[in-house]
Amino acid sequence: MKKQVVNVSAMQAAKVSAALYFVCSFPLLLLVLVPALTGEQQFPLFLLILMPVLYAVLGFVATLIGAWIYNLVAARIGGFEFTTVEVAERS
Repeated sequence: MKKQVVNVSAMQAAKVSAALYFVCSFPLLLLVLVPALTGEQQFPLFLLILMPVLYAVLGFVATLIGAWIYNLVAARIGGFEFTTVEVAERS
């Protein structure tokens, strides 16, 4: 059975995206933190703390705009289509 996504909740998509960006920023933070701890490079502490927050905020805004644009396009030409199939529940 084919289904079509014709509307995306922009705010919900942006919130989930922001949370994912926040969590995914920690491995990047570690990559920046290692040279700072070894003394090879100096990074202000507030930038290291601010990085995950800025990453999440920018991800939120980008996803909010992207979902809004998707809704505009999907209203005119249709949304993503995908096929679904029923599966048995595992016990």
